[in-house]
Amino acid sequence: MNQIATGTFIARKRKELNLTQAQLAERLGISNKSVSKWERGQCMPDYAIVNELCDVLGITVSELLDGEENERENLRMYDNDQMIEMLARIQRLESQRITIIAIALIVTGIGLLTLSPLFSGSDLTDFTSGALFGIGSGVIVIGVFLATRSIFSYLINS
Repeated sequence: MNQIATGTFIARKRKELNLTQAQLAERLGISNKSVSKWERGQCMPDYAIVNELCDVLGITVSELLDGEENERENLRMYDNDQMIEMLARIQRLESQRITIIAIALIVTGIGLLTLSPLFSGSDLTDFTSGALFGIGSGVIVIGVFLATRSIFSYLINS
């Protein structure tokens, strides 16, 4: 599954139907920014709208995932429900990966904050203490941001 090939394919099929990104987005009930991200290969369509997207573009799910039209004699037969379930699992795994990274960042930040008071006394050690405190705080903020985003993403897609 090549996101760039899939995005290029979506753009080509949309243009063949003389649809703008905004028109396609409106038919799917999503933002045109989502369509733009797909077409640039930044992300894949959410599994919940794949069937509807394929219907609008007049393609199969396997063609969408392959990023090209299949010739009828070479057409691979996939069960669309199985393919959509696979996409759902991939998206859940990606969300879980981000959550694990967020937790690791938070733990690392706490560790750095714990270490920062151990350094004090001279200018260099005071600088090190301040740097550890600043980096630790920043890492925790990033971890909390990623965790929050992952949780909201999970709640929205559930």
